[in-house]
Amino acid sequence: MKKAYLETIALVERLHRECLEVIKADLDRQGIRDLNNVQAMILFNIGSDVLSVGELTNRGYYLGSNVSYNVKKMVENGYLIQERSPHDRRAVHVKLSDKALAVVQKMHEMYDRHLQALNSETFKDDELDSVNLTLRRLERFWAASMDYTPR
Repeated sequence: MKKAYLETIALVERLHRECLEVIKADLDRQGIRDLNNVQAMILFNIGSDVLSVGELTNRGYYLGSNVSYNVKKMVENGYLIQERSPHDRRAVHVKLSDKALAVVQKMHEMYDRHLQALNSETFKDDELDSVNLTLRRLERFWAASMDYTPR
């Protein structure tokens, strides 16, 4: 069981990196040089929402250590629109610009191409659902394990 668990951890990490590489390749094909793959994924996850910078981290869209840097770069490059909250002037909210919405649309198109390529010979109908169920259970386990206090 330990070997399988450690393999799962390594596989999740590799899959995440590989997904980011696929996004990077697609950005390169489009000639987008002022946005990196992590930033593109952040834009995709924001979608039509208006979020505070803190919410980006809390929702798990990316690591807190580069929140300010990535938001600053995406604002500078015209991908994010930054606004002060009308209710709490200390809070800053971000939303996608039209430029970012175009990138998100291209990402949807890329994912649609992937779905077309994932034909029934690659995955049976319920296999991805089963993988997602297992990954959600692992996510809940890890979240619960952070509450662990030694006896």
